[in-house]
Parts: sequence; structure tokens; C-alpha cells
Amino acid sequence: MHRLERLLRPKSIAVFGGRQAASVVAQSISMGFAGEIWPVHPTKQEVAGRKAYRSVADLPDAPDAAFVGVNRHLTIEVIAALAARGAGGAVCYASGFLEVAAYDQEGERLQAEVVAAAGQMPLLGPNCYGLINYADGALLWPDQHGGIRLAEGGRGVAIITQSSSMAISMTMQKRGLPIAFLMTAGNQAQTGLSEMALGLVEDDRVTALGLHVEAFDSVAGFERLAARARELKKPITAIKVGRSEQARQAALSHTASLSGSDAASGAFLKRLGIARVESIPTFIEALKLLHVTGPLHGFRLSSMSCSGGEASVMADSAEGRLVHFPPLTDQHRARVKSTLGPLVAVANPLDYHTFIWNNEPALTETFTAMVSGGFDLNMMVLDFPRPDRCSNASYWPNIRAFEAALKTNKAKGAIVSSLPENMPEEYTAGLIERGIAPLLGISEAMEAAEAGAFIGSAWCKPQAEPIDTTAAGASTDLRVTSDEAGAKERLLKAGLPVPKGRRARSAEEALIVSTTLGFPVALKALGVAHKSEVGAVRLNLKDEESVRAAALDLLPLGTGLYVERMVRNAVAELIVGFTRDPMFGPIMTLGTGGVLVELLRDSVTLMLPTTRSEIETAVRSLKFYQLLEGYRGRPKADIAAAIEAITAIAEFVQKNASEIEELDINPLIVCSEGKGAWMADALLVLGDKGEQ
Repeated sequence: MHRLERLLRPKSIAVFGGRQAASVVAQSISMGFAGEIWPVHPTKQEVAGRKAYRSVADLPDAPDAAFVGVNRHLTIEVIAALAARGAGGAVCYASGFLEVAAYDQEGERLQAEVVAAAGQMPLLGPNCYGLINYADGALLWPDQHGGIRLAEGGRGVAIITQSSSMAISMTMQKRGLPIAFLMTAGNQAQTGLSEMALGLVEDDRVTALGLHVEAFDSVAGFERLAARARELKKPITAIKVGRSEQARQAALSHTASLSGSDAASGAFLKRLGIARVESIPTFIEALKLLHVTGPLHGFRLSSMSCSGGEASVMADSAEGRLVHFPPLTDQHRARVKSTLGPLVAVANPLDYHTFIWNNEPALTETFTAMVSGGFDLNMMVLDFPRPDRCSNASYWPNIRAFEAALKTNKAKGAIVSSLPENMPEEYTAGLIERGIAPLLGISEAMEAAEAGAFIGSAWCKPQAEPIDTTAAGASTDLRVTSDEAGAKERLLKAGLPVPKGRRARSAEEALIVSTTLGFPVALKALGVAHKSEVGAVRLNLKDEESVRAAALDLLPLGTGLYVERMVRNAVAELIVGFTRDPMFGPIMTLGTGGVLVELLRDSVTLMLPTTRSEIETAVRSLKFYQLLEGYRGRPKADIAAAIEAITAIAEFVQKNASEIEELDINPLIVCSEGKGAWMADALLVLGDKGEQ
């Protein structure tokens, strides 16, 4: 039995507090909770019609779940008493704990005390509303909500959020998403979001999980969750905040969460096969699609509408996405064409015109022919008329025809309304019963489809290795930055592709080194960051005179000189960077390199350990990849050498993760085919962890 079993699916509930506690009792009664409800109050004889008890000791038995809605100081006493009685778990509603530590010295101490008081008893929060179990009618929830109890044998999604206000808003949605469980995590002082999700994913009544994450409670916990969800075929989608500095600061003050690097968070979710979405409407629509269809097998979509305008909007909405509308084959086009008149141009997206509107047999024939193309999701654009002013009678033949087409072809389908308000909530349950996902809004539908396709694609690949977090933690204050000569010496000893070079302390020494290496050479001032910005590098020096002149110019800028054999036959430049993330350990960033790296912002983030295959996929996903393949007659790059070099660099960093704080290779020059890839510049920052 899962540790949270009694708390999530209680047979008895104890409720502590005043107004909020009374609301918990009333709402559980209203929802039809069949178990025991035991209010606890120091003076009242009853609460919401139920007998009140004076203390934990007076309760008839140890409750499976408890809602503790008293002040933060008294909360600790109640939690301790519940733990001693053997309660199954408690919701800590009070705030004023670690989330206020920045301006209240008691906050951090009180949070530690409430965790200690709970001991082995599961504790949600503090600073959270609790949970709603719509499957069993059990509410440990002190405020309004807009959800309804699941019908007997019904199924729905589970949502966990670190924001109680967002949780309430999601229950108020009119988009037809069936919710089986809703939980809030609050400060995650003892029980983290991943553990809550693991408790919910085992429930047969849960079809998919939706997570709103301010901070990951545990890397290993999320890895276990993703693995178990994949095993049970229950997809997960998530909103992860922290893209902006303002969001990171809000998360810190809200639930004492350190949201961390957004790029690292995105890479972590991607590695786990959890679809990340960016807005609440898309979150709802993605969950709805996953509830109805499950993950999609691929990214190929079809669209049907009776309007060329809608077909055009659908086509444009897929632009720049992985989901797309593939053109019809000649055979498929002919099959669809045979069901329509000569005036209809057959394409994908399909505008089937109004010639067959309200003709169910004709609609069925056309839709069946279109859906037969083996698409991963078939969409029909349909905006229902206003029921208060218009009739929808002529719209239902389309729905029945679409349903028949999907069943005939054993295909997945969604009806998309271009405007959310044009899909009345009262229609959505019927569509879901027909196996059709009702999606509100074209852009949201596309993003939902992309989420479903991403999960399906991720599940087709081998599960990633666990992340190596042994080097995670805050960066050390004792940091030693090697100059380029020192960094390259170490990288060269590790067998990495570094151009031949040597340190020089004078112009004369630079001449000797240049002659030894052979011209042309590059000359750089050591101890200078962003050399190109201050003119601290000279390239393609072809003779002694140019080396002497350059050396005299550069010596005043730094701590010495570095002479390096010039890399020839360059095709493109990459950046390969590593930083230590406090939660994930070393993370790698690959991108378009050179002096314009910040401006172009063309990069991908990967976690360690990584594989050659993952690195190759990342490189191919970059916008500048076309340059590597020989864009417009340019030479093809030695892509294999670049991938080999990046793989070797990643292995070097992982092997030395305990001491490397940062490593920045910019640029990694990728030469023409057969000429290799070379680390033209390197910044290495070491910390005090491990041997120097």
C-alpha cells in the first residue's frame, strides 16, 4: 500500500478549526462522502450538523485523513497528536512557515518543528488548501470549488499544483475536463509533489496527470514517477514556472521554492517524457486530449472543416511546430475526391464545403475516406451556434458522421472549436463518451496535440538513465578560473581535440612558438574573458612580422600570451557549455557558437549522463544545422567529428563533476568533412569539491 493511501482515499476524516473547518465538513457532506466525518472544536457541540469532539484523544478512532485549519503555532500541537494517534495523514492549511522566512525569523523554525511533529505520518503543506477526491466524494478543502463528483465507474485526470488559487480556478473551468483528484502541494515541507503524484497514478480511476510545478521536490522522485506512469500508460503534462526572473522571485516568496534554471527544468521534463506546456488553457486542453485518446503515435494530423477560412487558419497554426498536416497521397486524394463534387479541391487541411452539410450519409462517406489516411490525430473544426438564439440541429449529423469515420478506421479524433465559447460545456461530456476529444481554441488544440505526440514519441524510445546528481548542490565560493592555456592543457591530457598551442611570456617567445607550430597561427591574450570584445585575439597570422606586431599589442591586455595553430577549413562554430545546477548537477548546453551566441539564442540543454544519440538529436535540432549539411553550396561539415567531440567533452565533465563548476567551449570549430572538430577556446572554472 502506498504511504499516502489512507490520506488520498480516506474512510474517515477529522477536521480541526473554525470557519474553514466547517466548510470542509459541509462540502464533504454535500459531495456525498460515505465515510465518517469528525469535527474537532474546543467549545462547539456540533459543526455542520456533525458531532464535535474536544481533542484528538476524544476521537472514536485514528482518522485516515485530517484537515488542520488552526493557527501555525497550534498546528504543531495538533499534528503531533495526530501522529501519536496513528492518523493516516494531515493537511496543514496554515501559512507563515518557510515561505515567510525572509521577513519572519520564526517561519523556518516552525516549518522544521511541524515536520518533526508529523514524524512518519504523511503531511501536505504547510501553506496549502489540501485535496479533493472527486472519485469518492472526500474533500479536505476549505474553500469553494467548481467540480462535480465522478459517476460510479467514472474516470478522470488528477491535477497537483503548488498554488491553491490556481487549483480553485481549474475546478471552475467550463471546458469539460473530468477531474478525479485535485491536490495542492504548498511548501512541500515533508511530502513532495512527486510522491503525491505516485500516490495518485496508481488509482485505476485516474487516466492522466497534470502538474503545476514551482520547484521539483526530488529528482529521483520525478524519475520514479515518470517510469511508473509510463509503465501504467498514464501520460503526464506539466506547467513549470520560472522562465522569467519575476516568476522565479514569485515562486520563492510563494512557497519557498527555488525554481532553478528554466533550461535545466525543461531538459529534465523532456528527458522524463513529461510534456511541458506554457499556459493554463493549453494545460486543460492537453489533459483533456490525453484523457480521451492517450498519447499520440506521431505528429501527423488531418483537419476537416466546411470553410476554406478555417482550413487556412488550421494550416497556419501548425507552422513552426512538430505536428503538421502532411499532404495527401495521390491514392488517398482520389479516394476523398470520389466522395465530393467536382468543385471541391481536396487537400489537408480539407475544406469539404457546404455541399454535403446536414447530409449524414454523404458526410460519413467523406469523413471515412479522409480519416483512412492513417493520421495520428484527426481534427474536425466545428463551432456550435449560440443555443439561446440559434438552432444546432444541423450540426449533429457532422458529429455522428465523424464518430462513425473514427470507429471505422480505429482512429483518434478531436472536434476543435475556433472560439472556446463556441463549445458549450453541456456538449463536451457527450463528445467524450463518443471517444472524441472536445478541444477549445485552435492554438490550444495544436499545442495539446503536440504534447500528446511528444509523449507518444518519448514512450517509443528507451527510458533515459537516472541523472547523476552526485555533484548537485550550491556552487562553491572557492572558485579557481584557469586561463585558456591551463584549461587546454588539461583538456588535451584528457584526449580531447585541442589545437596544438603553447604559452608565451614575450613577443620573442611567441615568435619561437609560432615557428615551432607552423604558420598560420592564432595569438591570444591570457586572463581575458570575452577576448573578441576587447580585441584580445588575432587570427590567421601568417608570418613572424605579424606575430611580433600582434604580440606587442596584446601583451598589455592580459597575463601573457597563448599561441595556437590556426584551425583551417572551418565550416561552422558551436558552443558547448557546462554549468553546475544546484538540483541536477552538471548540465550541458549546445548551440550556435561564436561571438553572436547570446544574440542568436539557438541552443539545446541536456542532462548528464547523456548519449551520443541524444547529442546527435540535439545538434540536428539547432536552427543552424543546415550550415553543417552544406547550406547553399557551402562545404559539408564533419558532423560525426563534432558529435564525437561533444560526447567526449560530456564524458570528461561527468568524470570530473565533483570539481568542475563551469566549462565553456566557445567556439568548437567544426571543419569540413574529414577535417575534424577543434576546441578553439576554453574557459574552465574549478571549485573546492574533489582534487584540484
